[in-house]
Amino acid sequence: MPYISLNPATNETLKTYMSWDRRHLAEALEQTYHAQPAWARLGFPRRAELMHRAASLLHERAAEYAILIAAEMGKPVREGRAEVEKCALACDYYAVHAEHFMQVERVQTGACKSYVSYEPLGVVLGVMPWNFPFFQVIRFAAPTLMAGNGCVLKHASNVPQCALALERLFQDAGFPPHLFSTLMIEPSEVGEAIASQHVHAVTLTGSERAGREIASHAGQHLKKCVMELGGSDAFIVLKDADLELAATFAVRSRFQNCGQSCIAAKRIIPVADIADEFGSLFIKKTKELKMGDPLDEATQIGPMARLDLRENLHQQVTDSIAQGAHAVLGCEPGEGAFYPPSILDDVTPGMRAYHEELFGPVAAVIRAADEEDAIRIANDTRFGLGSSIWSRDADHAEELAHRIQAGCSFINGMVRSDPRLPFGGTKDSGFGRELSYHGIREFVNVKTVWVR
Repeated sequence: MPYISLNPATNETLKTYMSWDRRHLAEALEQTYHAQPAWARLGFPRRAELMHRAASLLHERAAEYAILIAAEMGKPVREGRAEVEKCALACDYYAVHAEHFMQVERVQTGACKSYVSYEPLGVVLGVMPWNFPFFQVIRFAAPTLMAGNGCVLKHASNVPQCALALERLFQDAGFPPHLFSTLMIEPSEVGEAIASQHVHAVTLTGSERAGREIASHAGQHLKKCVMELGGSDAFIVLKDADLELAATFAVRSRFQNCGQSCIAAKRIIPVADIADEFGSLFIKKTKELKMGDPLDEATQIGPMARLDLRENLHQQVTDSIAQGAHAVLGCEPGEGAFYPPSILDDVTPGMRAYHEELFGPVAAVIRAADEEDAIRIANDTRFGLGSSIWSRDADHAEELAHRIQAGCSFINGMVRSDPRLPFGGTKDSGFGRELSYHGIREFVNVKTVWVR
């Protein structure tokens, strides 16, 4: 089957690529496998030099890459530029800090010398999604490469040009040939790649379904894995919150990237005392968003990445309305893959919008009786990726944050990833961590060395 690069704003086929056969896949994996040992021996200073060079190229090509991202998956160009700049930040961060994160740890024992070292595993397979087609890749590749590993990428099938641009980025930065390679394979062949003797670990960012399948393959072949899966983040607004500020960030968190983000504020949970006032502000600010051509600098909401995704989202919306939710804004599809910023209010248990992840520009407003009820609602989900709480009493909100079952909790701020902080989830949102020193240590051999 071919890889088809399709512009979701125009439905125009941009490019078509043929998928590889098994022989081509085996050759690519073997080439990365053989490129990795010399890279591991190269040492941190030289690795850092090349990673800084990759960061510089990302800065230089930010506008070019933003246009490519807009064309392949519909992200507005100003958001695309920000994504590429964030990639550069991550590359620079690991270039500076990797050696420290991987330094030997001395341990006092009965030996003359004993310590823990962190050594590369070999080749790591990254199975990455289309919603942040550059940053999701860099987020795993920068620490993995700086740790001394090789990387092979199975990117989402609808962003093949982005995948190949990333491969070219590392080539142009001077990384050894084949150390980072894009695999043009079908999803059905990922299991074969995991089973290969030339692959030592796998990391996935994607859906629950994909996570269960990939983790099953990894477990069967005893390969280390990290899973960053879906999310339905709670956005709790307490009665003492700055409602103007909370509404502004609720809109930004829910609708950036056309709502196609695992850490978007998908469940808006205002307490009863302020629910109506907050709701009015939230609706007003959502109405101000400009939807249109992703190549237009003024556009804030582009199309969804694929028509089938838009259709699936709308089915979730119509089913929720039939189950009793109130459509207070939008909730009717536009032309092609466009879907307007939409709000469902009075969402309650039993509705699809309450229990499922809405991966698109639709906010589910779930009203809570009080803060205790808000915490209960926040935890009443199989997901556990991110969460945020809005209150003028930051200390109290911080106490409440420890009661939320999620990989991160933000107080008076929207959930976001930062290279300095670990990122990942709990429950059905996955396991393992990316970023920070936690992320670079996921794909290393933690080795004990004992000397008499």
